Amino acid sequence: MNIHLTRTRAVLASAALLLAVGAPTAYATLDDGTPQRGEPYIETSLLFGTERPDGGPAVTDKQFTGFVDKEVTPDFPDGLTVRTGRGQWRDASGAIEKERSYELILLYPVARAGASDRKIEEIRRAYEKAFGQESVGRVDDRARVDF
Repeated sequence: MNIHLTRTRAVLASAALLLAVGAPTAYATLDDGTPQRGEPYIETSLLFGTERPDGGPAVTDKQFTGFVDKEVTPDFPDGLTVRTGRGQWRDASGAIEKERSYELILLYPVARAGASDRKIEEIRRAYEKAFGQESVGRVDDRARVDF
């Protein structure tokens, strides 16, 4: 009976040792072994505030939708996403502003990044001018996209 327990312990110890040694390898191959789906794209998020620094009325949903229809859709007709939210940021005077906001998400092929960059900067400037904003935030990231 002692021989059986000793063999069982040896087998369990060996299995535990193999798992301990093999686990980092298994996790490392998960990233490398993941299938690459989709095509290389750029994902750009633009962050639009709605409060006006001059104290005027906040940008309404109707005004923002009109802005997207006029300034964004012609340059990005393949699609976009708009999320509403609440945000805050420190303005040029140092005050923390809390406001209703919009996040506009654009996806475009890496091959069109140069032309898209110019269009996106035009969108940012147009919003700042139309609604008296200090700035429009921008976040760019690489993505793989499949439709």
